[in-house]
Amino acid sequence: MRTARWAMEVFVTRRIPAAGLRALSEAGGCTVQQWDSNEPVPRAELLAGVAGKQGLLCLLSDRIDKEVLDAAGSGLKVISTMSVGFDHLALHEIKKRGIRVGYTPDVLTDATAELSVALLLATCRRLPESVEEVKNGGWTTWKPLWMCGYGLSDSIVGILGLGRIGQAVARRLKPFGVKKFLYAGSHPKPEIAAEFQAEFVPITRLAEESDFIVVTCALTPETQGICNKDFFCRMKKNSVFINTSRGAVVNQEDLYNALVNGQIAAAGLDVTTPEPLPTDHPLLSLKNCVILPHIGSATYATRNTMSVLAANNLLAGLKGEPMPSELLL
Repeated sequence: MRTARWAMEVFVTRRIPAAGLRALSEAGGCTVQQWDSNEPVPRAELLAGVAGKQGLLCLLSDRIDKEVLDAAGSGLKVISTMSVGFDHLALHEIKKRGIRVGYTPDVLTDATAELSVALLLATCRRLPESVEEVKNGGWTTWKPLWMCGYGLSDSIVGILGLGRIGQAVARRLKPFGVKKFLYAGSHPKPEIAAEFQAEFVPITRLAEESDFIVVTCALTPETQGICNKDFFCRMKKNSVFINTSRGAVVNQEDLYNALVNGQIAAAGLDVTTPEPLPTDHPLLSLKNCVILPHIGSATYATRNTMSVLAANNLLAGLKGEPMPSELLL
């Protein structure tokens, strides 16, 4: 643990970019206790660290539930999460206690959209598999059908969840010559969709007609497990599935079966359940499944910006001021 001297008490659950910690230190008015490690804070240390604090700066991997809130005590005023997602927070319990919540939307949109496109291209053009062939001697000569994949030109792209990230993905894919965009979600967004001439369709039609499906929706009770056996069975056999939202949106056993049985061509995942995915997980044995370690927002600039926004949310909440990005409960 590392403790720096200020006055109002805050617990930071991980080693964050220096820019975020500097924002806290230069503001003055608070004492910061930090779990100074790149690894997650152990549960016992989290419970001890949060005790008596007025502010908590946490990460997506920190489960902030009733036990943590009870350990913090009645003095906890603000929780600031360095993430756009908030499914790790017990929002009902937090709201009941009158605790304010800050989060970091918008600032990671571009980085996550870039990663989504990179993952799609790596998956549909079999890049990891091709790199491995070069390394293991599989590259012997030029072969007409060897390492062939699927291109975006003249394709139909379906986006599940046309929010900020979904729009940014569509914006980046459009110049590849995509023929048509479809999107599904809780409700149509005609003004937003007009930029891409995207058509709002039921999720069943999205699955049936898309050559590429990119999942960028939020994890909610309605979307949990929505990409399941029925969904994959409706997809084209030459279609590619990409998920950069949350792992729990996908039934991974159903996805595995779809990939093994040739129901779909390939899948690329930046999110899984659990995280990290065990190294002996069946999905990791498949050549047609590309899995990344949840690096959607992993650019230096984005992570710095996220840390500063999380710090500023925390400070504003402690002062009773409007947060730059407050999650309204």
